[in-house]
Amino acid sequence: MARGKATAIGFTAVLLWALLALFTVGSAPVPPLQLNAMCFAVGGMIGVIWLAATGNLHDLRKVGWPIYVAGTAGLFGYHLLYFSALRLAPPAEAGLIAYLWPLLIVLFSGLLPGERLTVWHVLGALVAFAGAALILGGGIGADLTALPGYALAGLCALTWSSYSLLSRRFGHVPTAAVAVYCLASSALSALAHGLFEQTVWPQDVLGWAAVLGLGLGPVGLAFYTWDLGVKRGDIQLLGTASYAAPLISTLVLVGVGIAPASPVLLGSAALIAGGAALAALGARRSVPAVPEPAPLAGSEPPHTATR
Repeated sequence: MARGKATAIGFTAVLLWALLALFTVGSAPVPPLQLNAMCFAVGGMIGVIWLAATGNLHDLRKVGWPIYVAGTAGLFGYHLLYFSALRLAPPAEAGLIAYLWPLLIVLFSGLLPGERLTVWHVLGALVAFAGAALILGGGIGADLTALPGYALAGLCALTWSSYSLLSRRFGHVPTAAVAVYCLASSALSALAHGLFEQTVWPQDVLGWAAVLGLGLGPVGLAFYTWDLGVKRGDIQLLGTASYAAPLISTLVLVGVGIAPASPVLLGSAALIAGGAALAALGARRSVPAVPEPAPLAGSEPPHTATR
């Protein structure tokens, strides 16, 4: 698959994640871990149905259990840390720290084989991060009681950036493995929900539709397209472009009347667009060939029929 096409497919995950806030609001009052369990179950079934329809269920046997453990840890760990951080610290500030993951992807991707980090990538990531900071409120409060939440948010950013970079490094693992990551994350979330939460089901049709929307999009299809994008596309450009998610998410909330319009959006839009443009300039000046990833211990090389 061409690098540009894979990058475009990966960016669809960013667009889907922009709907996360809208659908999450609509799914209330379902508690976080229960919501995780329900949505990841839908997301996992997307992959299983697709593999069954294409006759590629056997792809799942090519992946060793260490890879399944690592992938599940990435999906489940990120969401567990994220929800916990927002419970222990002010949501805007905790969200800002958690959204350091695109910056970490851009900076650390220069260490990957065949990639080269340029000053344009760094400047683009920093400018786009400034735009995201405006949307999320900017600034970290001085409340010491919130420090545990901030620490969890930092681990959250490190978890997702590490997951994304490992996905690129281990490109021989078929995207089909994401289905298992989702189903395993659903099982772990259901177990944690039973231990720590009280079950609360959606209260109306719109609530159920929001849960289904989450499972089909932001907590489902997005993981598959992101996996393909970071493995075969421009991971540095994808990392910087990910800052569009909080902007688009805010615009969606404004459009449906959940959040008020603000002049800050104009400045945020300019910074995010400018940052993406700088990163794109860096990508145009240095377009390395995508190397063949090294085979994984515990996984077989893909057959020509797999993607």
